[in-house]
Amino acid sequence: MSRSERLFRLLQALRQLPQPVTAARLATETEVSERTLYRDIDSLRAGGALIDGAPGYGYTLTEDPALPPQMFDRLEVEALVLGLSDVQQRGDRDLANAASAALAKISASLPERVQRQVLHATHMAIRTHADPATLPDMSVIRAALWGEEELEVDYVDAAGRATTRRVYPLVIAYVESKIGLLGWCCLRQDYRHFLLPRINGLRRSGASFRPGRAALLRDYAKQRETRYPAPTDATT
Repeated sequence: MSRSERLFRLLQALRQLPQPVTAARLATETEVSERTLYRDIDSLRAGGALIDGAPGYGYTLTEDPALPPQMFDRLEVEALVLGLSDVQQRGDRDLANAASAALAKISASLPERVQRQVLHATHMAIRTHADPATLPDMSVIRAALWGEEELEVDYVDAAGRATTRRVYPLVIAYVESKIGLLGWCCLRQDYRHFLLPRINGLRRSGASFRPGRAALLRDYAKQRETRYPAPTDATT
């Protein structure tokens, strides 16, 4: 094993193992003697890693040189925490877990002072939303969105009428307390919002509408601007 590979392996062990990590455990993970390990710790420190600890006490990776510190001010930290906490509140289980993991990764790249601001942020998102158990399989919708594939949607409208639609999925939209799928309905030949709890079944048809998604979204945005123009200041 080359020295650079050994140092990379040591850095990975410091990231992943419960901290503080003893020198003996790190030596085992990197397959070197403890004497060599101490030299490698010094090399990582010289390269910019902030590693707290000493022989007999264990080691903690405080700042990772491979994750450059992000320059967020206090209000940007608040916005970041609020946005991701809102996703944790409103998203389905997979999306909520992804938001939690993203916040942890971003926090790990921050200087220690800013990490404390993340832990003690003064903003919090508290929302009511549909029980994730009532939502359709979100992984199917996301795969169709990313792949620009048509969906077959079994839908029940507000009047209780059941239909099956062919839909070009465009975005998953979070509007107030509701979660819906915005798509181009091939039956109605128009844009429709399908509330997710009213979807009883869905399937990827395999038909592609690539590269139509971007154009459909632009057209939808223009329609919204026409129907709901931005307010202007009153003049006297």
